[in-house]
Amino acid sequence: MFRPAFVLTVFALVTTVLMPVQWVAVVLKSPLRRRIPVLYHRFVCRLVGVRVRATGTPLDDRPLLIVANHSSWLDISIITSLAPVVFVAKSEIARWPCFGVLAKLQRTVFVERDRRHKTGKVNAQIAQRLAEGDPVLLFGEGTAGDGNRVLPFRTALIGAARDAIAAAGNERVWIQPLSIAYVSQQGIALGRHLRPRAAWYGKMKLTDHIGKIVRTGAVDVMVTWGDPIPYDGAIDRKVLARQLESAVRANTIAALRGPAAA
Repeated sequence: MFRPAFVLTVFALVTTVLMPVQWVAVVLKSPLRRRIPVLYHRFVCRLVGVRVRATGTPLDDRPLLIVANHSSWLDISIITSLAPVVFVAKSEIARWPCFGVLAKLQRTVFVERDRRHKTGKVNAQIAQRLAEGDPVLLFGEGTAGDGNRVLPFRTALIGAARDAIAAAGNERVWIQPLSIAYVSQQGIALGRHLRPRAAWYGKMKLTDHIGKIVRTGAVDVMVTWGDPIPYDGAIDRKVLARQLESAVRANTIAALRGPAAA
C-alpha cells in the first residue's frame, strides 16, 4: 500500500505545481510550453516505473506528422518523454477529470468523430500546430489495441492530415511512423496473455489499470522511430496509410520478438 500512496502524493504535488506554469507558458507562447511536457512526462515515466528504450530519433525537419500505434494510456507519457508532440485525440478525453486538463495544457487537438461537419475546424487546428513547428501525433488505428498486434490504420485520419497540410500552406510535410511495444514487466516477458498488464483497451476500467501499473511498476517498452516519408499530398491516402501501417507493424513485431522481450 505504501507505493501507490507515495506515487499518488508525489504525482499530485508535482502536477499541481507545474499546471499553472504550463498554462502561463501556453498563453505567452513561450518555448517552455513544449519543454515542460517533455520533462513532466519523463518524470511520470520514472515515477510510475516505465523504462523506455528508443531506437532511432524523431526527425528534426518541420512540418512533422507522426503516426503511431496505440495500446495504453501510458503511450502518452512515453511518447512525450521523447518528443514535444501535440496529440490528436477523441473529444471525450477533454471531459476526463485531471487528464482532460493535462491534455488541454499540452494543446491537444480534440476530434468529435460523430460530427463530420466539424472536420474543417479540426484540420485548421492541426494546420496551425504544424505551421508553428509542433510535431503532431496521430494514433493511426483510431483506437487502443491489445498490444499484441497492430490494427488497420484508418485512412480517414490520413485524409484529415492531408487537408490540414494543404490548409497550412506547406508544399511538403514529413510523416514518420512510430512503433510502441510493451515487452516486459518485472523482468518477465509480456507474452500474448500477459500483455494486458501494460495494454489498456476495450472496456477496461482506467482507474483499476492505473492502480495495477502503479503497484507493480518496472514496465519495459521499446519505441522505434521509422524512416520519415516526404508527403506532398499527391500520394493516395489509402496507399500512404498501408505504408505507415506496414512500417509500424514490422517494427512492433521485431520489438516483441527481440532480445528485450526475451
